[in-house]
Amino acid sequence: MALHLVGETLDKTRSHYLAETGKITQLMRGVYVDADDDIDATVLRHAVRIAKYLYPQAYLSAASAILLGPARDGRLFVSARRNQRTRIRALEIIQNAAPKHPSIGSAVIKDGMGEFHVNVSSIRQRFLEAFRVRSEHASSIDDEMRSAIAARLIEEYGNPQDAADAIWKLARENEWIREGELAERYLQHRVSVVPAENEAALDLIVAWHGAPLGHLTHDGFEWRWHSIDREGPKIIRQTIPGKLPPFIVSLLPEGWLENILKNKDERSLLRSGKRYLSNIVIVEHEAELAELPPDVLLTRLENHTKDGVFTGKYAGPGRSEFEASFENNLAQIYASADTPRLSGIQIKAPMYLDPDGLLSPSTGKPFTHILKPAGTSGYDALPLIEWTAMALGRAAGFTVPATALVAMPDNMPPALIVERFDIRTSREDKRMFVLEDICSVLDLPTSAKYDGTMERIARAVRPLSTAPDEDILIILKRALFAWLIADGDMHLKNMALLKIAEPGDSQFRSVRMAPLYDAVTTRVFPNLKHDRMALKLNGKDDKIKRADFRALAATVGLKAADAEAAIDDLLQQTANVVHRITLPKAIEHTADARRVVKEMLEIFQSRVTSFA
Repeated sequence: MALHLVGETLDKTRSHYLAETGKITQLMRGVYVDADDDIDATVLRHAVRIAKYLYPQAYLSAASAILLGPARDGRLFVSARRNQRTRIRALEIIQNAAPKHPSIGSAVIKDGMGEFHVNVSSIRQRFLEAFRVRSEHASSIDDEMRSAIAARLIEEYGNPQDAADAIWKLARENEWIREGELAERYLQHRVSVVPAENEAALDLIVAWHGAPLGHLTHDGFEWRWHSIDREGPKIIRQTIPGKLPPFIVSLLPEGWLENILKNKDERSLLRSGKRYLSNIVIVEHEAELAELPPDVLLTRLENHTKDGVFTGKYAGPGRSEFEASFENNLAQIYASADTPRLSGIQIKAPMYLDPDGLLSPSTGKPFTHILKPAGTSGYDALPLIEWTAMALGRAAGFTVPATALVAMPDNMPPALIVERFDIRTSREDKRMFVLEDICSVLDLPTSAKYDGTMERIARAVRPLSTAPDEDILIILKRALFAWLIADGDMHLKNMALLKIAEPGDSQFRSVRMAPLYDAVTTRVFPNLKHDRMALKLNGKDDKIKRADFRALAATVGLKAADAEAAIDDLLQQTANVVHRITLPKAIEHTADARRVVKEMLEIFQSRVTSFA
């Protein structure tokens, strides 16, 4: 970057010649820059030199006397005989009329063209300039600068009163009486105007396995994520300035729970609870972290299950909490901020299974299991359908969390209990788990959970997975399984990556497709007889054939032989067991519930037969 000043760096004749040949560009009389330079950057870098060249009798004042250069917005403040403004590209030189008897000193500037001296307002005069009324120069000195000048003056003169006397002497010489009064008051009382704080502002601490990850702040207008400098894998990233990080959005309640909490905005939802899936806690005060129990399995569901039925003691809500108006149902449980928050549309409640087999709400207790009660308006059999789907999924070779049907009190339909797979399995287990759904992985809002494709999921998972070929094959099989059971709700939030790290790891050791969860046959429920796939593959969401899965395999980089073998294996494994899957006899089932499950299995058998 080269600045040329006629009479200093080149003569008038040569400046005309270079300008005519296009080598330099004239900015104003006597001021030139190289034609191929970043002109704005050049002007700002040499702002003080340009001002001294144009106005040799002026001196730097206000903020520019402190900064010894222009402010960040390109304004350079000087004082001389009159008021005037000069704009040179990104630089604006703002000159005001100097006092009759200014107090100035000399400063040294070095801007890449050598050192030079320039006059500047003295410390005393800068302080008076900060209190000028209706002055742009005064407003350029912020409270931090003003406070620093006051401290400097007190240090020089020994105490506030002597500093005020020195200020008054200069103020009287220049008839700046009002400025002197304000400056003295500031020095004597050191009272600065504190901006009114927006009490709606939030500063939330986000912790993982009890250790803070960073601060999530909201100034009343937008969100900001401030990560703490710490060892360990990165979990949260803010992809859109001002918006909640996708991972945080994926944790928030939606649907039924959002209605219960009666919170329609992100701020209210985050303030209403503290505990979330993936071992995440969000609190306003760090001391709260020690008060919340860690989520650890102290017993396994299989130890309290026989033939698919929970054999422990259920101590959760009864019919009074689970009847038609579910807004009143779980209100008592979710009224506590210590009750973990769940995402998803389906009715569910966080539960704790203790070593004695007591299953109770996890308010103030570890959150180890998820209870899914029967729905209403034709969805009474939803827990039975999911239990059956998970049994088929287990037979198909998928990793499936432990599940069991729970006999509910007050003649209610059975519920489904699901064991969490994203938490530690004992007190000795030190692994750290994160479950991130595909909506978050793709940086999509929850409202877009039906907008993806299987191809897009595979492309996103491949670079993240620690076993990419295996996970891409799982994605293919998940799509096939969803088609075979007629699952029209396998959307982007019902698929996820399970990430696992050990203490001291800088990144996750394992990033794999999460176990199968929330699998249901939607076509057996009211108004869903013609339900289609939630996510398209090969551009289709219905009438899907083997050729479509071959096309998916080719698109996502799977070997044709591996894909064919996986498809055949899934079909064979499930065909061999489907006729043996029956509802547990230890629980009484209504004729309608048995009919719905039978219809589900018939759909599955029909699709397996036609697909093979």
